[in-house]
Amino acid sequence: MIRSSKTSIKFSNKLKLETVHRIIDEYKKVLSKFVDILWDMENIPTLVPIEITSVVDTWLSARMKQCAAKQASGIVRGTKQKQKQRLFVIGKLVQENQLKKARKLQRIYDEISITKPSINNVEMELDSRFVKIELRDVNSFDGWITLSSIGDGIKLEIPFRRTTHINKLLSTGTLKGGIRLSKSNVTLMIDRVESTNTSSNVVGVDIGVNSLLSIDYGDSRIQSSKDIHGHDLNSINCRLSRKKKGSKSFLRSQCHRINYINHAINQLNWNGIGTLRIEKIRNLRRGKSTSRKLQHFIYKPILDRLKLKSEEHNVCVQEINPTYTSQRCSCCGWTRKSNRKGLVFKCEKCGNMQNSDLNASSNIRLNLREIGNEERLLHKNRIGFYWNEISHEPIVRDVRKAEYISL
Repeated sequence: MIRSSKTSIKFSNKLKLETVHRIIDEYKKVLSKFVDILWDMENIPTLVPIEITSVVDTWLSARMKQCAAKQASGIVRGTKQKQKQRLFVIGKLVQENQLKKARKLQRIYDEISITKPSINNVEMELDSRFVKIELRDVNSFDGWITLSSIGDGIKLEIPFRRTTHINKLLSTGTLKGGIRLSKSNVTLMIDRVESTNTSSNVVGVDIGVNSLLSIDYGDSRIQSSKDIHGHDLNSINCRLSRKKKGSKSFLRSQCHRINYINHAINQLNWNGIGTLRIEKIRNLRRGKSTSRKLQHFIYKPILDRLKLKSEEHNVCVQEINPTYTSQRCSCCGWTRKSNRKGLVFKCEKCGNMQNSDLNASSNIRLNLREIGNEERLLHKNRIGFYWNEISHEPIVRDVRKAEYISL
């Protein structure tokens, strides 16, 4: 598994930085010309032949031109492949009579078909032919990158400092030869070695607005606590809702929110976990009007951070459809909308009473059969039904046909 980590090149002197800027500016001009040439071609080669690379005039070396042409080929092929996928989805939406979504996607398709891919934010990708990386602890700089075969007789030694993240990745992997270079940063590639996880323990995680994480380990259950400042995710989102977007205090609160998410996930006990089951959250607010506080509830950084930490500890991640998991009783399996009232869950059948988020995490941990949209749209959760698991085999009454009787 290849992982990347970014570090600054600000420790170079002024002349070296000016040279780096000069190389990148020239490289982007060449890259843009190759994108223009390849954009109009029917069949785009992965390795661009010399007949095309010789057309572009530059002071960069022939190797560098070949490197830029290869990157341009990847950009153009990726863009055109994405366009083919969009065209397929447009046809599928038209067949399903979802014309509004089809028109929206068609506008995106038309705009990209007219304009070529932008390379403004593209970083220069260099392989081991141009780069030599040395990790040495002889002075204040513990890393050096030597650039050669650039052209115009340029040879540069760029110093950098290894960050905590780089050292952490290097402890479990090996450094690759290639880099991505921008005017202010260099991105290193580390090939991380994965170890085998033999644990069979399954952990369920519920993500919430009030309590960030509610976790069922099987033998114990916990919830995310407040930070040292006395804040949780709910209070941080309340602060954000009162701030003016773009102000300094708003940006500080955003940083506080990310720091709290990272801190809460870092506090989890990853020992002995084989599988992590989390909610599959998609399009949470699409088509809905929400309060200013709920607009600041972001779930993608939470999911990404959980997946990243799971990779570091070789834990398998399963995304579970969260439908009815907050309405099902984790003790008897009775599922009804009125079971949950805010933060309190009280089963109408067995009287089980507990925190609603912890109850949901227990349900996510179980191997329950997924209830699809067709069954969900029948709204059987209003009258209630049993949804049970016995001996790890999913036993779910078909909500379209079942008679709902007590166990």
